[in-house]
Amino acid sequence: MLNKVSRTVQYLGQSMRLMVGVPEYSTYVDHMKNAHPDKSIMSYQEFFRERQEARYGSNGKVTRCC
Repeated sequence: MLNKVSRTVQYLGQSMRLMVGVPEYSTYVDHMKNAHPDKSIMSYQEFFRERQEARYGSNGKVTRCC
């Protein structure tokens, strides 16, 4: 029962982060290990910066309509 509640809370947290546009670092790490084992994995800070630039551009302005 406690395991089920813990998993639900974990999924809820992940969903909320995705709704506000915060990518999941652990998902990225798992993907890199499985799909690209020959490439290096970015640190959390590098990953966060790269995702922010991809979303907002390097000039810091929102480039999408919503």
